[in-house]
Amino acid sequence: MSASAVSSIDYSALAAAIKRWGVECGFQQVGISGVELGEDETHLLNWLAAGRHGSMDYMARHGTARSRPGQLKPGTVRVISARMDYDPPAARDAWEVLDDPALGYVSRYALGRDYHKVLRGRLQKLADRIAAQAGPFGYRAFVDSAPVLEKALARNAGLGWIGKHTNLINSSAGSWFFLGELYTDLPLPVDAPASEHCGTCVRCIEICPTRAIVGPNQLDARRCISYLTIELRGEIPLELRPLIGNRIYGCDDCQLVCPWNKFAVKSREADFTVRNGLDAASLVELFGWSLIEFEQRTEGSAIRRIGYDCWLRNIAVALGNAPPDESVRAALRGRREAVSAMVRGHIDWALEQQSRTAA
Repeated sequence: MSASAVSSIDYSALAAAIKRWGVECGFQQVGISGVELGEDETHLLNWLAAGRHGSMDYMARHGTARSRPGQLKPGTVRVISARMDYDPPAARDAWEVLDDPALGYVSRYALGRDYHKVLRGRLQKLADRIAAQAGPFGYRAFVDSAPVLEKALARNAGLGWIGKHTNLINSSAGSWFFLGELYTDLPLPVDAPASEHCGTCVRCIEICPTRAIVGPNQLDARRCISYLTIELRGEIPLELRPLIGNRIYGCDDCQLVCPWNKFAVKSREADFTVRNGLDAASLVELFGWSLIEFEQRTEGSAIRRIGYDCWLRNIAVALGNAPPDESVRAALRGRREAVSAMVRGHIDWALEQQSRTAA
């Protein structure tokens, strides 16, 4: 953008328009922040030094690019953060599913279409609106797809504060929302950061099945069920398997108990409606999916990214945690010979658990 073009832009008016356009593009809220993340960088580096990122080597590999936006997109001086509600309105009650060991629990965010695709499309529409008004400008869109400290940036943009469970909380919308960003070279006025409102509440820390939240704002990913069922590609540690219960893709317990989610709004986005009955599907039925069925039924879903082996691994653990039942044991035995060694190990564990509880 030329110097004359820059000088002719009313950035305050443009910032207000961007927030309005963001809502028109399908976001619930848009905010603008600077690029200074010094304290957050220190927190990140300490977390990495403690090894709490587990096998997510990419977290360390990107170095300070995650906390210094200008390294990731040269010329970046502002970050436009946007949030979109995702809690599907017609989904089976989460606690009802968790309380039924015959069902598989899938994190609410993964019940519909892959959020990466939905938000990226909306961010591009927003960028196009900005360009139409301000002329060509430098930007890059991100949706959980590059080393970005999205929660810290969203906090600085006024979209919410980072709760003790490390998720972003908005005082009028809870925490059931996705985040996306536009890194930009436009010197827009920034919003005031959100203040923290968790107070003395520790419900999220107390509810965590695996005690992965080791202190306020201190998450050990190596114990987190979302990490174990989504990020981890190998064997789930033996001592953690019984604690996973029937959670086969992610975990929402810390959000389910958060008092601020009484203000959460159900998603109005059609793409986030439940697909393939995954809000309350039978574990035995899901374990029976062939590779072809898995690929067909997870097409366009975030679940596809974990692959068929990890899908079977997760369900095998949940079946091992289910009450003793011959149909469960039959399903496990029927799968045992036609799977990878990694999955077979989890099936054997599940069969042992089933026989132990049946005795």
